[in-house]
Amino acid sequence: MTESEGPVVRATVRHLDEAHEEVWSDDRGRISFRTGIGDGTPQTADLCSGVAHLDPGGWLAPHRHVAPEVYQVLLGSGTVTLDGAEHDVVAGSAVYIPSNHEHGIRNTGDGPLEFVYVYQADAIDDIEYVWSSR
Repeated sequence: MTESEGPVVRATVRHLDEAHEEVWSDDRGRISFRTGIGDGTPQTADLCSGVAHLDPGGWLAPHRHVAPEVYQVLLGSGTVTLDGAEHDVVAGSAVYIPSNHEHGIRNTGDGPLEFVYVYQADAIDDIEYVWSSR
């Protein structure tokens, strides 16, 4: 692809420390995350990913979005809610979330819960969250 056809997308390697940390502590949840691929630095396409961190008692409110998503739990334990059904997760658990399915997660353990998230989207800014009743 040439610059006149749109942004040039190249293979890349990036450390999470280079990504901006976003922190939510409101109706959306108590969570922090860094999007290492798909935050616009560098230009990416097709997938975006990062790592989320939930302190004990932390949570991400139930929501949905068009982009399918995968969670891969790296550390800790918690509960993922998928379409109203609760599922316990621990380090090593993988979660697949199809397009427009309601989901959320909360840390039920005594230590941090960390998970990789991957969206089928060009960029994290393309994700339009639809929040469930809070």
